[in-house]
Amino acid sequence: MASPIPDSPPGSHPAPGALGQAAPHPERATRIEAHGIDHIPDSERHGRPRDLFAVWAAANVNYLSLVIGGALVLMGLSLWQSVAVIVVGNLFWLLTGLLATSGPAAGAPSEVITRAMYGVIGNRAMNAVGGWLVSVCYFALNLAAAAAAAFALAERAGIPANTGIKAAVIVAIAALTLAISVYGHAMIMKLYLPMTLVLAAAFTVVGFCVVGHTDFSYRPAASLTGAGLWAALLAGTTLIASGPLSYTTSADFSRYLPRASSRKAIIGWTALGAFLPSVAVCSLGAFAATAVDMSDPQAALQKILPGWFYPVFLLALILGTVSVNALTAYSAGLALQAVGLRIRRSVSVLFDGAVAVALTLYGLLVSNLLDTVSNSLQLVVVLIGPVMAIYATDILLRRFRYDGRALADETSSSPFWYTGGVSPAGALALAAGVGAAALCVNTLYTGPVASALGGIDLSLPVGMVVAAALYAALTRALTPVE
Repeated sequence: MASPIPDSPPGSHPAPGALGQAAPHPERATRIEAHGIDHIPDSERHGRPRDLFAVWAAANVNYLSLVIGGALVLMGLSLWQSVAVIVVGNLFWLLTGLLATSGPAAGAPSEVITRAMYGVIGNRAMNAVGGWLVSVCYFALNLAAAAAAAFALAERAGIPANTGIKAAVIVAIAALTLAISVYGHAMIMKLYLPMTLVLAAAFTVVGFCVVGHTDFSYRPAASLTGAGLWAALLAGTTLIASGPLSYTTSADFSRYLPRASSRKAIIGWTALGAFLPSVAVCSLGAFAATAVDMSDPQAALQKILPGWFYPVFLLALILGTVSVNALTAYSAGLALQAVGLRIRRSVSVLFDGAVAVALTLYGLLVSNLLDTVSNSLQLVVVLIGPVMAIYATDILLRRFRYDGRALADETSSSPFWYTGGVSPAGALALAAGVGAAALCVNTLYTGPVASALGGIDLSLPVGMVVAAALYAALTRALTPVE
């Protein structure tokens, strides 16, 4: 029989020997973080919600945002249609901010909080696929992008980018990224404000150069109309929204905040920190596409940027990728622990990095593996949309209340054991949401609904609405709120 949603105050359940538990001490950037997926006691909570702004800003001033912005124009949208899509798609950062409120409420990372939605055993499967595997693939793709910039920088310095140099560059960038992730939360909080300022300065110069070449009246030679226009608008919105929707782990970076921290401030600073730079940088990509061919953004922007600044731009691309990948690796390490592996967080991060480096080396030097992974990730929105919707719905149903110590209990006596370790409400809602989205998708394949609508891809809204509605209905029926 399913257990009721627990609303008891944190501390009402005994801690079950949490993994990586350490004696309380203040967080220091120079000390490797001792906590993993275990509960953060109130005595170790610190910081302010506004500290989250720089974390999310640094992660969104990056090369990928430029590429996506340019892709919208390449899809056949006009400049201002592209900008509208960029704004609408980035509004999904509000959901990322909402999910971040669960961190201080539970004193736990997202990878543990989702036990409330899927059950102890069901959550392990979720973290294996939706957490660890997807994160490692994103790490590899971002690492490949940073490596491409580093290769170009090496060649400008007269160093031939042969196989040995490429391998060394990939390992060096990964090592820098993993160093931040291994030291953990305090290091991220300390570094990301200066990283944000450096990246903002670099991209301000990029913006000045791009705007000077922008055709603000740009429209494609053959303007899209009717079903073709709606298909492009929805596909573009999904492309932009896939960024915020991929961060179902935002509680990882807010869980050290005091329990009494303002929920509105957590949502606002998280969403604003990501929304502003993402809109700005994506828009620069769209602006640039009115002047140069953004199918090869790195080469195209070289035509716009002054020669003295281009190496600085390449360094900024590398730094931006390091910032986003450090967050990805950090969460991937927590996901690996949540799968059930009894290893320290720092070790799990290094393991994740090693797998990502191997994928990148193989993809860049041996085969087209990264292309295959990239194509596969185009379908990720079919999964991450429903996952985000269920998580957000659960937060609202529980009225932002989570018992972190109860969530840490993985035994069959846990209130989150549900039925055989799986929550029927979460499992059924996720399956229905993913199934509905799959019927509507139009990426690597065309689902029957998309085919009937002339290629219009409704997978994102349909998957999220079905998952959220069914989860709310089943939760009220099977796990009534006390």
